[in-house]
Amino acid sequence: MTRPSLRRVLSGGDLSPALAELKHWLGITRSSDNAQLTALIGAGVEACEAFTGLTPLAATIEETRDASHEWTRLTTRPIAQVTSVEMLDAEGVRTALGDDEYDLHLSGDGSAQLRLRRGPFVSRVVVTLEAGLAADWGSLPDGLRHGILRFAAYLHREGEAVAAEPPAAIAALWRPWRVLRLA
Repeated sequence: MTRPSLRRVLSGGDLSPALAELKHWLGITRSSDNAQLTALIGAGVEACEAFTGLTPLAATIEETRDASHEWTRLTTRPIAQVTSVEMLDAEGVRTALGDDEYDLHLSGDGSAQLRLRRGPFVSRVVVTLEAGLAADWGSLPDGLRHGILRFAAYLHREGEAVAAEPPAAIAALWRPWRVLRLA
């Protein structure tokens, strides 16, 4: 039985420059809104990633998936480096794998595939990696940065009545970066 892959962001980039930019754009001066606005920027980063298929800002990410001897594509892109590969047993105990226990193929487009060299596989594998298009907010391409800010502002204005897809103006900013994959 195949279980779904899990993806968790362990640490992300500093969003304080984005917060200052968003507050300036919205004309907000009070600091009491900082937590809410930072959360909206985070939601904008997540929406950008969901739309484009790319992790916009540098982050440490952990992917948990079924262990397999077949090549399995990791979800996150673009990957800068894989920092660890661990087996995860049914009790949640992790065991680090040595370089001779798995094969990793990093592609020029920032994607990666992984396979384990031995089995049988009754457990899962946890891959910890560094990924992201830009090291920080200031080096993020303009279209992505402005789209994230506009999405955060859109969430701020619209509240709960937000559509699943970003508005057309935001999608237009992100579309050049969109990566589509055949399943």
